[in-house]
Amino acid sequence: MAAASHVHVKRGDTVMVALGKDRGHTGKVLRVFPKKGQVLVEGANVVKKSIKPTQANPTGGFDSREAPMPAGKVKLVCPSCQKTTRGASRMVDGKKVRYCKKCDAVIEDNRG
Repeated sequence: MAAASHVHVKRGDTVMVALGKDRGHTGKVLRVFPKKGQVLVEGANVVKKSIKPTQANPTGGFDSREAPMPAGKVKLVCPSCQKTTRGASRMVDGKKVRYCKKCDAVIEDNRG
């Protein structure tokens, strides 16, 4: 697996899964792993993990959680036109900003 040096989405962006079992699912990016080229999307690629019994939870059981998926499987959703887009960047007032190629609106940084 080749390591990616640049991931096209950031934490807090709304994305749509384009490939795989969750195709069409829209969710928020919870975490980005740029060295692995993967992202963690809210509600997508949910896997079951077994939980060992502990004193607090004597029965153990299963826990559902999101697993990382390749960043190439997700598309950025523009907040203003609600369409999937390829994000591009340009300089505005001396700052580099991302914008939607379909509606030409600036995509704000939603981290927080």
